[in-house]
Amino acid sequence: MATKPTEDSPYYIRAIAFATEKHAKQVRMGGMPYIVHPIAVADIVNCWGYGRDYIIAAFFHDLLEDTDATDEEILEIGGPKVLEAVRALTKSENYVMSEYVEGIRANDIARVVKAADRLHNLRCAVLAPEDFKHRYVLETLDWYMDLCPEIPPAVRHLASTMEQPIYEAPMDYGNIDDWKAVEAE
Repeated sequence: MATKPTEDSPYYIRAIAFATEKHAKQVRMGGMPYIVHPIAVADIVNCWGYGRDYIIAAFFHDLLEDTDATDEEILEIGGPKVLEAVRALTKSENYVMSEYVEGIRANDIARVVKAADRLHNLRCAVLAPEDFKHRYVLETLDWYMDLCPEIPPAVRHLASTMEQPIYEAPMDYGNIDDWKAVEAE
């Protein structure tokens, strides 16, 4: 693992400044500045003990998909491993979910960042509209449950906040008794 940046690290300062600039006009659901999300994802990655490339990839994980940032800028600031991870995390216009997830799983940095990204979004989605929660829980169940041990409890918590229990969904998502038990917690 690479050396973790400190708050005064030139890598950290340059990466956070770049991500902040690129996400400047964006807001999250609920009105928070978007940059709060990449910072939170980077903080999770840092808390898990990962180093510089992982943390910078966390700051940058949505740049290619959601901003006018270029591959060249990401390469210049983060280096080739960060660029490769960010590319893996970026959904193309006509992406196929199975191929997208396979690409993430094939890149260790992308896998770790996606786990932190999904975890942060699950934690934040408690106040999201019902249809968003429903889609997000189902997508997580289908694709991301095994990315890190914190995801299953976060999914259970989010599912417990839904008006329509997830076990009433029209598809099979595991043992109904397990989902009913989640609601009772």
